[in-house]
Amino acid sequence: MRRYLLALAAITLIASGCSQQRAPATKALESVEKSLNAVKDDAARYAPDGLKGVEAQYDRLKESLDKKEYDNVLAGTPQLEKAVASLQDAVAASKAQVRAATAAAKSEWASLSTEVPKLVDSIQARVDELSKKKHLPWGVSKDEFEGAKTGLDSMKTNWAEASKEYKSGNQPKAVEKAKDVKQMAEEIREKLKIKEA
Repeated sequence: MRRYLLALAAITLIASGCSQQRAPATKALESVEKSLNAVKDDAARYAPDGLKGVEAQYDRLKESLDKKEYDNVLAGTPQLEKAVASLQDAVAASKAQVRAATAAAKSEWASLSTEVPKLVDSIQARVDELSKKKHLPWGVSKDEFEGAKTGLDSMKTNWAEASKEYKSGNQPKAVEKAKDVKQMAEEIREKLKIKEA
């Protein structure tokens, strides 16, 4: 009987110990979840890989909580809090980089948006001029001329896409496309023997 009472007392102590740990474990995990939810949307955009890692850690602790493994939750929560803080730092750093890249792109776009249409216009004028002639000038082959016409169409399409990207707020992507158009234009100008204005 004495042994039975001791075993019952031990079970009661363990059960009360577990129930005492449940509240702090639940509270700790809820606190981290709140911090994670606050950064989640930005993290999905600016630090998606970091977010996946933190969510995996959170899911493991949530599973431990559901299994009433409160010791694991209390032991793992500080590490998860650090991971969330690191994620917040990564998001802030990435946002700063994007802001800097956007500012630089806006500045670069100012000159490209003037320069590229002029290049396209000069090529269009040259193509129109050569199309009216019976013979192409020395140094310009028929294949080069046909290639230039195809390239001109491609440049117009790409320039329209670059302008659309810029208007939609993706300035770095717009500048990237505009630079491609500019490079293509310079190559075609050379093939068509267009002199600098």
